[in-house]
Amino acid sequence: MVVRKRKKHSRFRGNRHYHGSHKNWKGGGNRGGRGQAGMHKHKWTFTVKYDPDHYGKHGFTRHAQVKEIKAINLKDLDRIIDRLVAQKLAGEENGKVKINLPKIGYDKLLGSGNVTRPLIVEAKQFSKNAVAKLEKAGGKSVKL
Repeated sequence: MVVRKRKKHSRFRGNRHYHGSHKNWKGGGNRGGRGQAGMHKHKWTFTVKYDPDHYGKHGFTRHAQVKEIKAINLKDLDRIIDRLVAQKLAGEENGKVKINLPKIGYDKLLGSGNVTRPLIVEAKQFSKNAVAKLEKAGGKSVKL
């Protein structure tokens, strides 16, 4: 059988005992307002001690995240070709050096500088200047 406990509201109705003055028990005024009322006024010490994160912004979710594009210039690529071939990150094909940029950690090829030998470059993006300089040197750009 379920034991039901009488609530204080029914037991102490009409009773002035247990709560000091008869004004001290009923209503939100005894609590200094209901709920979060007064958190920035008369309950400020409570806020500082027990709820310091009550005010302010707390995090934000960016839904449209911008991916940073990692790019390399032609002059830098031309400078590291020998090292890439030695490490087998680039290969030779018909007398031209073939490089896969995403394999070495780059997304885009930019056109600053010059190329000293014909290259076949595979990448996700190319600048117009880079494509023109590659073709002028006898190489080509392959978009992935």
